[in-house]
Amino acid sequence: MIGVTVLGSTGSIGVNTLDVLARHSDKYRAVALTANTDVAKMLEQCRACLPEYAVMADEDAAEALANGLRQAGLEQIKVLSGEAGLVQVASMPEADCVMAAIVGAAGLLPSLAAAKAGKRILLANKEALVMSGKIFMDEVRNNNAVLLPVDSEHNAIFQSMPANYAGDMAASGVRQILLTASGGPFRSCDISELETVTPEQACAHPNWVMGRKISVDSATMMNKGLEVIEACWLFNAEPSQIQVVIHPQSVIHSLVDYVDGSVLAQLGSPDMRTPIANALAWPARIDAGVNKLNLFDIARLDFETPDFDRFPCLRLAYEAMQQGGTASAILNAANEIAVDAFLNEGLKFTAIASIVEQTIKTVSPEEVTSLEQVLAADAEARNIARALVQ
Repeated sequence: MIGVTVLGSTGSIGVNTLDVLARHSDKYRAVALTANTDVAKMLEQCRACLPEYAVMADEDAAEALANGLRQAGLEQIKVLSGEAGLVQVASMPEADCVMAAIVGAAGLLPSLAAAKAGKRILLANKEALVMSGKIFMDEVRNNNAVLLPVDSEHNAIFQSMPANYAGDMAASGVRQILLTASGGPFRSCDISELETVTPEQACAHPNWVMGRKISVDSATMMNKGLEVIEACWLFNAEPSQIQVVIHPQSVIHSLVDYVDGSVLAQLGSPDMRTPIANALAWPARIDAGVNKLNLFDIARLDFETPDFDRFPCLRLAYEAMQQGGTASAILNAANEIAVDAFLNEGLKFTAIASIVEQTIKTVSPEEVTSLEQVLAADAEARNIARALVQ
């Protein structure tokens, strides 16, 4: 049995991961589940999966979960809390594989812990690479960890790259990476309408079912910008070697352009269980429970060039990666504060990019030399962004 720790088990990626694990219960078992504050959902998952550990980021939530488990007769499940608990289950010997699916900067330290412990890491938390790309990739290499991308686009690139790809695009005959994007819910509306966008509208993604924060990032295309940064680190590419392509149908998940004129693509239904199953079983293939792709039903595939005037967050992400150092950590921190303010405090949708841009101009990026430096830049950027929101 292969033991799997699922970081962020109550989110959409976590739920889909547990679905795939349940389909192959003869091969995999969840040894640890983690969540933020959703006690009810975690209790339900504990009943179904019977993990050894359950971790809640919030101490009060952990206490409530422990009480719920006692009442359910599941006292054998050990309840942990906070960052220390997340790091423990990400690096424990029982976990052969770690699904890193915590949204945002909160997923950085447990993902790093998994890398240091030499785990097979299924990376759905792009912020780990956005914030500390060099540090994270060095830990993966130095500890012989296996890093497999779960974001549908990066998994598609991974599948379309040569099987022995070792980080040298030129030596592998790769000319360019084509990173697809749906364009979100506001791809074709009048730009003037973006001023009055509501959280409900921004979270209504046309193709994917995602959490609120990621849905807003998709609507601003910051999510795609973060994916550009992640792809640079995963595949050792320069920003200029990655072209974002808006593809509204979300059928082609990304493509790789080769020097001989070949363009290899990975296609599939917009269902996260496909990349999850691919990363979980690689290099083998397992059933993910996904509907078969019917090209006759799709009938057509469309492609557009992204508009930086409509999606300034995408431009900011490219610029941050080109700046290097802590710039992408500053970008991510400011975006998290701005998106939260949009969802909860009435900040205008169009102000998200403004908050991010002003924060990057205020906090000077530095060359990354340590994790502490990255965390300090993250904290400073959050403070600046909060002040700008106010």
